[in-house]
Amino acid sequence: MSTKTTPQPQHNHLLAALSPEVQARLFPHLELVSLQLNSVMYESGRPMRHVYFPTDAIVSLQYIMENGASTAILVVGNEGLLGISLFMGGASTPNRSLVQSAGYAYRLPRPHVKNEFNRHGQLLQLMLRYTQALITQVAQTAVCNRHHSIDQQLCRWLLLSMDRLTHNNLSMTQEFMGNMLGVRREGVTHAAIKLQQQGAITYSRGSIKVLDRNQLEALSCECYGVVKKETETLLPYLSQRQVLTNLADIPVVVLPTTNA
Repeated sequence: MSTKTTPQPQHNHLLAALSPEVQARLFPHLELVSLQLNSVMYESGRPMRHVYFPTDAIVSLQYIMENGASTAILVVGNEGLLGISLFMGGASTPNRSLVQSAGYAYRLPRPHVKNEFNRHGQLLQLMLRYTQALITQVAQTAVCNRHHSIDQQLCRWLLLSMDRLTHNNLSMTQEFMGNMLGVRREGVTHAAIKLQQQGAITYSRGSIKVLDRNQLEALSCECYGVVKKETETLLPYLSQRQVLTNLADIPVVVLPTTNA
């Protein structure tokens, strides 16, 4: 008989880096949320009521143009949190937050986030450092989208995703990948097939599996390395990352996500 393993708050590395004193104040107010693929966590312009700390899910922040076109500007996973606008003084965001890889997250209501942030202690320091890491990711994404090929952009995005997962599989449609990179679906398909031919990944409709991470890094542009180095410098707690086990046995927890 398999033992069911429920994601713990410490599976998010930012929460795990907090002192026992801060954890004791925050953890009783956390709620576990099941994040389904393509779920919208924040919608542009709508009030933000929670901050989310992913444990094994990945969420992408996308800017949606007036004509419906979109491009992902950053990805968030178990290294940090979703909802920096809330503690930086804003009540909403101009971007849409979309679940890129299904999993789980813990969410913390806005009042508890602000109360702890206003103590000017450890949580404030970690959140500000994490925000700086996100700024680097956004800036490098803009550079990459302007100057590098679709193949290189796909490599960068796959590597950033792998850094935030406990496995090497991604499930998503060609259309979703195209929206992530802001390119036509056919372009993503061509790039994925080339990576498969080079032995870096296997690719079939709706599924990508990374086979050779070293080769993926070699095929990527310098943008991934810039983001990775800055993130590890700003967030030294990432060296203590733990890997979740028994992912298939995680119980489904039904909690609302669309009214975040």
